[in-house]
Amino acid sequence: MLTDQELKKLQNTALNIRESIIKMLVKAGSGHSAGPLGLADVLTALYFGGVLRQSAIEPQAENRDRFVLSCGHVCPVLYATLAEAGYFPKEELLTLRALNSRLQGHPHFGSLPGIENTSGPLGQGLSQAIGMALAARLKKASWRVYCLLSEGDCEEGQTWEAAMLAGREKLANLTAIVDRNHIQIDGFTETIMPLEPLKEKFESFAWQVLEVDGHNFEQIIDAFNLAQAIHEKPTVIIAHTIPGRGVDFMENKFEWHGKPPTEKEAETALKELENLRTLQGQIRVE
Repeated sequence: MLTDQELKKLQNTALNIRESIIKMLVKAGSGHSAGPLGLADVLTALYFGGVLRQSAIEPQAENRDRFVLSCGHVCPVLYATLAEAGYFPKEELLTLRALNSRLQGHPHFGSLPGIENTSGPLGQGLSQAIGMALAARLKKASWRVYCLLSEGDCEEGQTWEAAMLAGREKLANLTAIVDRNHIQIDGFTETIMPLEPLKEKFESFAWQVLEVDGHNFEQIIDAFNLAQAIHEKPTVIIAHTIPGRGVDFMENKFEWHGKPPTEKEAETALKELENLRTLQGQIRVE
């Protein structure tokens, strides 16, 4: 159980990340809004909830846990999270998608500390993560691999080939997270390309499946901790999230999957997030 102070700190951090996402996107004039906002709580739990064994002080430490972003288009939330954690200056966030910036529209390996893989075409991340997990096994290393998948990744055949291999190899040091927000660029997933029964599909590939409210910090952190205690198979956490979380006019609107806010919309969004901070009884903590 999280203490009230711990919960408020996580909530505050997630709000900081959401505010950074809005500021990045409006400055860039392009990029994805809904997914990054919806994932802020999951990444906050991972990086600030005592789950991921990483440090901005030594980002290339051999024994670090690896985080693989398969759905590269949601990179604003990863960039904002890494900056919040001190991997690089927050001021650099405003160079998102700019020419010669280290923060491109899809991350590439080596561009920034904390970026473990190059991502672009959906469906490749789980294969990359499995390679890392197998490497850890060969080295008899204790580090774990976490891989974030979108629903679009789960519509790609390569993801299921990779899932089959992970199950066969019993890669217990691998935890996948599926962002189950039910939208994609041109509609709702269950209309465009139904994914259900998603839980049973992963189970049939010999995975342990956990389902959580992707905005409940206790549920998310408990699931990550439980995954670490499972020793005979890989684990996937299906995180049910609200796309555009925290910004009322974006929430559950598939139209916001792949577009940024205008300056006026960004101003409204930032006011909503600040009001949410006030409702939670918080004072801004940088």
